[in-house]
Amino acid sequence: MRVTVLELPARFGRPGEQLALIDAALAEGLPTSLVVLPEASLGGYLHEQLDGSSAPAHEPLEGPTHRALCALANRHACHVVGPVIEREGERVFNAIIGVSPRGERFLHYRKRHPWYPEAWATPGDLPWPRAQILGCRVTAAICFDVHFLEGDPSACEALGDSDLLIFPSAWVDAHDTLPDLLGGLSRRFGVHVVNANWGPGAPALRGQGGSMILSSGGHLRARLAPGAGLRLDVEL
Repeated sequence: MRVTVLELPARFGRPGEQLALIDAALAEGLPTSLVVLPEASLGGYLHEQLDGSSAPAHEPLEGPTHRALCALANRHACHVVGPVIEREGERVFNAIIGVSPRGERFLHYRKRHPWYPEAWATPGDLPWPRAQILGCRVTAAICFDVHFLEGDPSACEALGDSDLLIFPSAWVDAHDTLPDLLGGLSRRFGVHVVNANWGPGAPALRGQGGSMILSSGGHLRARLAPGAGLRLDVEL
């Protein structure tokens, strides 16, 4: 199975430009089975004014973002996992969805552990996801969740039953700690890890970039170097 990470640049409030980047990147490269996009990478991680108490643009689960991701999956004949800032009643979630080339939703996960600036985000209330893509058993977590997975029995059960962890992030850190954190999970649970991190953009913060794919056992298969473009492909 070919897996593709698209390291979209950090941008707030410009989903049309981000979707155009995805479309162009998938049109230029080899056909792929699964595409993973970074956390909150279409509309932005925070409000445009960087006010963590105000949610970025949000929408119902089956809103414009769901339709746009389905269109991309259909046009490029691949499965796509991408972000949606999901509104349900008065609650807003930092979520991801996975859609098939036929427009079927196979994955839906709400980030359980919002990062401190995500004051707008309701902690996710869905079970740790379990899905199958072309015979590969997958689960997912988002960014700050990484610090809580090994202490959560239900997360450990999902990881133990999976072949692949899908891990979108908007990681910022003065030190390059993410490879060690993901490598430890990969070794403990014997899972491949596909990490799509947001790329350098506006705002520009330390830690952006460096999206990676690890094979089971924690071995780094590939990582995007600065200036190497936004696409990373690996055969798992």
